[in-house]
Amino acid sequence: MSETEFGLAPVIVDRVVSLLSHAYIELIRKGEALSGFPSVMLWGPPGVGKSQAVREIARTVSESTGKKAVVTDVRLLLFNPVDLRGIPTANEDRTLAVWLKPRIFQMEEGEDTVNLLFLDEISAAPPSVQAAAYQITLDRRVGEHKLPDNCIVLAAGNRITDRSVAYNMPKALSNRLCHFEVSSDAASWHRWAIRSGIHPYVLGYLDYNPSDLMRFDPSGLALAFPTPRTWEMVSRILSGVSPDVPAVMPMLEGCIGRAAAGRFLSWSKLYRDMPDMETIFSGEGPEPPEASELQMALRSAMVAYAASHPVKDRVDASLRYACRLPVSFRRELMEDYSAHPALQPILEQNELFREARRDGLQ
Repeated sequence: MSETEFGLAPVIVDRVVSLLSHAYIELIRKGEALSGFPSVMLWGPPGVGKSQAVREIARTVSESTGKKAVVTDVRLLLFNPVDLRGIPTANEDRTLAVWLKPRIFQMEEGEDTVNLLFLDEISAAPPSVQAAAYQITLDRRVGEHKLPDNCIVLAAGNRITDRSVAYNMPKALSNRLCHFEVSSDAASWHRWAIRSGIHPYVLGYLDYNPSDLMRFDPSGLALAFPTPRTWEMVSRILSGVSPDVPAVMPMLEGCIGRAAAGRFLSWSKLYRDMPDMETIFSGEGPEPPEASELQMALRSAMVAYAASHPVKDRVDASLRYACRLPVSFRRELMEDYSAHPALQPILEQNELFREARRDGLQ
């Protein structure tokens, strides 16, 4: 794997989440202080999933430890140095200045809570604000105010070469951080998308054309382009406004650009010929499609339907229907089902799934 401009090997989002979640969980289980772990810096282009990675880390830590994980999102681009330290006021006898702690740093300190202080857009913050972040990342202090021992510090920002608003990070600050250069990956995004309920049109399209997941060109002039973040925006439009792609086409173009939206429109037409989900999940499935692209679309539709109808009899019927398709289809469908928390306990009771796992297909 080649090095990036920072002399780092790029790491996919899923791997960053796995590495850091494991590290924090181990520290918590061993009773070690989170304050002793290095603060983390996530570098990457706009929309690659840095902010989402922090939320995934919080979710994973919470699920594995039983503690409440609270993310405090601080957009440093909007701050100046005094905002981080607080507002000065006089003490009771008016002889000294006392700095009032900003509300964003008022964190729960109990043993049942893990705080994640997320300093987002740190590379876009002016150098004076970056300098004020020295204390946070190294000493875990903000002026006179100390961060609680149950606080994890993470930061994120775009690179200078991304042509976003970004300043060179001072070496004194960068040397206080553990750096990751984050990259996108279609397979890891696919797993996240299933857990997050991304619209089946988007899920199926990016399985069919994974190169469209991320098309960021820092030298280009396009305002709208495909990234994991903008595909999530497309999903929200389809789920919240209308699944009629032609009707919302201007909004989709405004998120992912005209070219990608045009390709996505063509793909969405496949769903017109899709077998009825109700008949598949009731055990009366029609003849399966033969074309590979239709099978990809079918799989995304079945995953979405199963997630919204997590009933054993229906899921079992859908897996019996999958046996009428190629083995690869059944394997990938089972993998997708197993990625969804609501479907995992149902799969564990399914003989087809247990058999596939024994045979190494799952």
